Amino acid sequence: MDKDWLNEEEMQLWYMWKSNYKKIMDRVVKDMSEKTGLSEEGDFGILVRLVDLGNGVLRQQELVDSMEWTKSRLSHHLTRMEQRGLVLRKPLDTGNGVQVIITPSGKSAVDASRPIYAKAVRKYFLDQLSDQDVELITKLAERTDKMTSD
Repeated sequence: MDKDWLNEEEMQLWYMWKSNYKKIMDRVVKDMSEKTGLSEEGDFGILVRLVDLGNGVLRQQELVDSMEWTKSRLSHHLTRMEQRGLVLRKPLDTGNGVQVIITPSGKSAVDASRPIYAKAVRKYFLDQLSDQDVELITKLAERTDKMTSD
């Protein structure tokens, strides 16, 4: 088998994987946006990390690292979130970095969004899986994560 090219079966599998992932994410994002006004990846992802990883406060660099975004992308997104009253940014006392702080409005928004997010993920993904599917997906994710993090 030529490893420099994907055969037709490999191409179909790859495109099917990407297409299904995109369809599931699009549906979750649509439900989140329509029902909460938050974007799934950006707003919700940032707010959840602030609450779950930092008890409401994280350094901006910690958000960059956990979101796997560029500093610029996060900064622009945080500016929009600040304008909507979801977060605040404050320079650290040491002058070395910026803290991102969830506001009461941001906390209310993420708390109200969690059940909607959970329902969408269950509906479009988890409820479609058997126990065997979960086991296989978990093994695949662990193996590919290990391979791509080297």
